[in-house]
Amino acid sequence: MTQDNEKPDTDADQARESEDLHAGADAPLDEDAILDAEDKADPAPEEPGPEAQLDEARDKLLRAYAEMENTKKRAQRDVKDAREYAVTGFARDMLDVADNLARALASIDDDAKQSAGPAFATLIEGVELTERRLGATLERHGVKRVEPSPGDPFNANHHQAAAQVPADQPKGAVAHVMQPGYVIGERTLRAAMVVVSAGPADGGGQAKPQDKPDSPQGGTGGGTGGGVDVSA
Repeated sequence: MTQDNEKPDTDADQARESEDLHAGADAPLDEDAILDAEDKADPAPEEPGPEAQLDEARDKLLRAYAEMENTKKRAQRDVKDAREYAVTGFARDMLDVADNLARALASIDDDAKQSAGPAFATLIEGVELTERRLGATLERHGVKRVEPSPGDPFNANHHQAAAQVPADQPKGAVAHVMQPGYVIGERTLRAAMVVVSAGPADGGGQAKPQDKPDSPQGGTGGGTGGGVDVSA
């Protein structure tokens, strides 16, 4: 009897629990309570004040201005380089022409010029005029001649040492110029080929460089072989 009486009570309790569960599921959700719970769990970050926003805007403006200035300077430098070095390849090719004109004039000594006939004298004048005109044209386009004098300090940026010999000049200085060099803007188009002095020779004898270089000292812009003045 006891077991039979307890079983109905248990069934009744289960029925009431099921009704409570259904009633809780059907109850409307409290959205405000849910939002309040989320705000408490994850509070929103505080917005920066006006001064902080102003500082941030000022920083962004300064960075943008600095970037714009850098871009402007780079563009100006690129335009300048393009203008100055646009003729680099053509100018380098013209150096052989200048060297050949200087060699032609250097091969004629003073005696040959004085005894030259009218036709030969006219030819010499034409070659000299062509050499000067070519040098002036190269210089107008930014190509300048580099020809150090004996005794000048050796400059590794503009000079190329072909040899080192005992000479009257101080040790390490230029003793002799074998071939002139050229620069275009701030760049070396062709280094001047020079002989570097090793200092005076021992024993009192001092070696001197050869009287006439293998390559001309005279080139564009006034060679050594110009004996006739055609500027008039």
